[in-house]
Amino acid sequence: MRVKALHRGSGFSVDNFACDAKPGDESYPEMHRIHALCFVKQGSFGCRTLGRTHELVPGSIFIARPDQEYTATHEHHDCGDECLSVRLSPQLAETLGMGKAWDYASLPPTTELMVAGERLRAAAEGESETGIDEAALGFIHKIARVAAGRPRKTEKATDRDRRRAVEAAIWLEENHAEDVDLERTASQAGLSPFHFLRTFSSTLGVTPHQYLVRTRLRHAARLLGTTDRPVIDIALDVGFADLSNFVRTFHKAAGVPPSRFRSKKLQVGSERAA
Repeated sequence: MRVKALHRGSGFSVDNFACDAKPGDESYPEMHRIHALCFVKQGSFGCRTLGRTHELVPGSIFIARPDQEYTATHEHHDCGDECLSVRLSPQLAETLGMGKAWDYASLPPTTELMVAGERLRAAAEGESETGIDEAALGFIHKIARVAAGRPRKTEKATDRDRRRAVEAAIWLEENHAEDVDLERTASQAGLSPFHFLRTFSSTLGVTPHQYLVRTRLRHAARLLGTTDRPVIDIALDVGFADLSNFVRTFHKAAGVPPSRFRSKKLQVGSERAA
């Protein structure tokens, strides 16, 4: 495990964790000493806690609380994983009002969480003029709002189903720019579309199409924050069929249209280049 400290403050800290574990590597339980909210940047891993197994893929959120035992697994994919972890002081964790939401262990890659995570990533990597502390606080409060109103899941999937769902999510991540539909993705997973939809949704908490759209939005957010390429080129490159659909979908997810999402730095750079 490689850890890079990115921010240290009185109420929270931000670190980048990179793990190279692969299927067959030994898994062991560990205790977290502090509350933590983690955004999966890439790769995948599993987490066993409180009698349940959670599968996390790019865009997912891992939630940890002190004195709870977690066992990280890498049974379904050999790509390892990389996460941004925001660790909270007890005082800050208590003020969030998440209650039993700390027991979730994970949240699915919803549109708003993906965008909040991508904002944090951009700030952490110096690709935005937003301070990493500001982006982290936005990330924390977005998760708190989502988690506090989310009902507990009771569905369980088999190990084989979870592996197929994770592999499908990684495949969608790698092929998000292509013309992908449910039938093609189900065929890739070796399942009927109906069985695949149920398996994917019960394991990851979102449908395959929702995950695909949110993955495209995440990649679009990265390109908008790091390049001055025309919005229409970005929309087409990440897999949207037309500009209007991209602008509408992005605006709904981020709260602002793509043109306003760009950082001031890139806007100024574009004006100078012109």
